[in-house]
Amino acid sequence: MKETVVPLDSRDEAQLLFGNRDQFLKEVRQTLGVQVIGRGDHILIRGAVEAVDQAEKVFTAMRADLRKLGSLALDDVRLIMEKALGGEGRVINLIPDGKPDAQAPAPHPAPSPPLALRSVRARTEGQARYLQALRENDVIICVGPAGTGKTWLAVAMAVSLLRQSVVKKIVLVRPAVEAGERLGFLPGDIAAKVNPYLRPLFDALNDLMDPEQVKRYTESDVIEIAPLAFMRGRTLNQAAIILDEAQNTTVAQMKMFLTRMGQGSKIIVTGDMTQVDLPPSTRSGLQDAVERLGGIDSLAIVELGESDIVRHPLVQRVIAAYESPAGRFRPGP
Repeated sequence: MKETVVPLDSRDEAQLLFGNRDQFLKEVRQTLGVQVIGRGDHILIRGAVEAVDQAEKVFTAMRADLRKLGSLALDDVRLIMEKALGGEGRVINLIPDGKPDAQAPAPHPAPSPPLALRSVRARTEGQARYLQALRENDVIICVGPAGTGKTWLAVAMAVSLLRQSVVKKIVLVRPAVEAGERLGFLPGDIAAKVNPYLRPLFDALNDLMDPEQVKRYTESDVIEIAPLAFMRGRTLNQAAIILDEAQNTTVAQMKMFLTRMGQGSKIIVTGDMTQVDLPPSTRSGLQDAVERLGGIDSLAIVELGESDIVRHPLVQRVIAAYESPAGRFRPGP
C-alpha cells in the first residue's frame, strides 16, 4: 500500500479540479481503484503502489490542462486517464495538444468544440479497433449495423485531422440511390440537392464542431459536399474523404471512388450490408470491396457487430428481432 499527497495552489483550483459534486475525484477513484480524498488545498491518495502512482500522474496532468484550458470536462479527465493507463488508442483528440484552434486550415479562426467534446472516446472493443484502424491506415472500410458509431467516429477522425492541419478539407460523399443519382429535378444548388442524403454526416459535424463554424467551412469549401456521381475524374489531395451508406454503391462506383485518392489523403468508407437499396440483380460495391481488398497494405477492413451498438439499448433488440427467423414473430390477436 502507498499514500501520497498532491498539494494544490488554492481552494479555487481545488474546486475546479474536484468537479461538480466531486465527480472528477469519483471518476479517478472508480477507474483506478484508489481512495481519493479532497481536502481543500490538497488531495490525499491511498491504494496499491502502481495505482497511486497512476492517480498522481493523472492529477498532475489535470492541473496542467486546467491551467491551459481554464476548466475541465468529464471527457477531459477520462482522456487523461486513458493516457495514464496506456489506452490512447481508444481516444480521438478534437483539439490537438499544443496547437490553438486558429491553426485549423480555414478562413476564420475555429472556435473550440464544447468542453464535453474536446475528445471522442471508443465505448466498445469494436470501436477501439476501428479507431486504431483509422489512425494506422490510409483507406478504412467499416461495415456494421445501425448505431455502432461507424459514421460518427469517421467524422470525428476527419475533424481531428483538419484541426491538426494534416488535411486541408473534408469531403462528404453519399450515393443518392433514391434519386437514381439524377439530382437535377431537385431545387437549389448541388449542396441543397444532396443535403437530405448527407444529413447524418452533418448531424455528426454539428455534434463535434460549432454549427456556425460548420456553416462557414461549407461556404468556403473546407467542408465539401460531393454527390458520388460527381466524383468521377477528380483527384483529391490532403483531404479526409468519407463515403457513407456505401452499401448502395455499385462495384463500378466503388472502384471509381477509391481511385480518387490523392497524396496525403485518407478515405473512410462506411456502410451496413443489411440495408442495401440497390436492385436485387445489382451487386453491392461495399460487399465486393470487403471480399476483394483484404490483405492490401495501408487498407483496413473493420466489421462492427451488435455488441458495438451505442444508441438506445432498444436498438440492439430491434436489430436482433429483424435478424431472427420470421417464425419467431407472433402477432397478437
